[in-house]
Amino acid sequence: MSLKNGGIGLIRGDLRDYKPAHNLSLNERIRNLLSKGKTVYHLAFGESPFPVVKGAQRALKMFVHEKAYEPVAGILSLREAICEYHKINDDLELSVENVLVGPGTKQLIFLLLTIFSGDVFLIAPSWITYKPQCLVCGHNPVVISTSFDTNWKITPEMLNEILSRPVHHGRNKLLIVCNPDNPSGTAYTASELESLSAVFRKHNLLVLSDEIYGRLHHTGNHQCLAKFYPEGTIVSSGISKWAGAGGWRLGYHIYPQQLKAFQTAVMAAASHSYSCASAPIQHAAVECFRNSDDIVEYLLHTRRIIAALSNYCYRELTSVGVKAVKPAGGYYMMPDFEVVRKALNCCGIKTGQAMCDKIFEETCVVLMPAGPDFLRPMEELTVRLCYVNFDGGKALEASHKLGLSEELTDGFLEEHCPLTTGGIQALKNWVSALL
Repeated sequence: MSLKNGGIGLIRGDLRDYKPAHNLSLNERIRNLLSKGKTVYHLAFGESPFPVVKGAQRALKMFVHEKAYEPVAGILSLREAICEYHKINDDLELSVENVLVGPGTKQLIFLLLTIFSGDVFLIAPSWITYKPQCLVCGHNPVVISTSFDTNWKITPEMLNEILSRPVHHGRNKLLIVCNPDNPSGTAYTASELESLSAVFRKHNLLVLSDEIYGRLHHTGNHQCLAKFYPEGTIVSSGISKWAGAGGWRLGYHIYPQQLKAFQTAVMAAASHSYSCASAPIQHAAVECFRNSDDIVEYLLHTRRIIAALSNYCYRELTSVGVKAVKPAGGYYMMPDFEVVRKALNCCGIKTGQAMCDKIFEETCVVLMPAGPDFLRPMEELTVRLCYVNFDGGKALEASHKLGLSEELTDGFLEEHCPLTTGGIQALKNWVSALL
């Protein structure tokens, strides 16, 4: 009977082993350790350390009384602001009718996958949630594996080979691209997107371009895929990362006009699930897209802090033989500890998870193995490293005082981001000791 054994018989057979997002559950465990006063170098969770932009904070207080069910697609003023923002920053000509606002991009991606009929393609390494969402929506995704040699990016050649296989002929095809990428931190250049777009057109491919980290490109040179492949790109973004508002849960998708029927179906699913994003949050979020001097300055300071930490992590770890692709955006990198495999084998450690367990035990540094969660092999010694475990408010204030004309030194990072630099030094010493 389905009511026995905790109701396990109520679960779909293909989801009996369905697990919660590892990064969220790990973060809860680490927060518990931190609350008990334990020193932990938490390099495993990608949450913006910076405060929500001040204009949005002020607006939230003003609009806290808003309580009506707003339009499913989002309030008009927010959608207008989003369109204007992308016109200025990405040179896109958009219509408010093509913008769908929701309570975070996770929910919008989930609804898109629920409605979509066809083959789904994921790039490995991949964000931890894409595949689980595919599975619960009834898709068995095709995984396209990249490598360190291609900077963890897909190439036109590998994509064309996979899409040309007879099994995919005549079927709808959806590729999910994360740019800048989580977990690798790499970002596609304009020429790379242009070359990929030729393959997208050849195979009539729908692309979900997850650009949630777009505004955090370290040099501010983010390239939006919709500029190169406007007819087949759905842009996914929000305010969680660049505006410091992860817990506000406000994301949006931009659909091309050619996919109006598909967008309408997703919007119908939205009306039957979340109804609308939070009214006060929507009104406050308008301020994030004003392109005001405050917003521009906020991004200049936060980007340079993140870029400086990225350079620090890359330089220090590669100095002891750890392989890594230098991050170009966001706040992740994916170092490969293959250099210590022989020493780890002597300890009976053969998987990324076992290595991360040993690292935590010996250094108090928390890392997530790339492994199966990120669609990499279990035995691979790559990890996702997040370099944002610091007080972003204090670092931002110090950066303002210093001024944008001054470069951020190691001394600045060690003073204002001590748990990040301390964790990297602990990792560096751990590797050196094994060698």
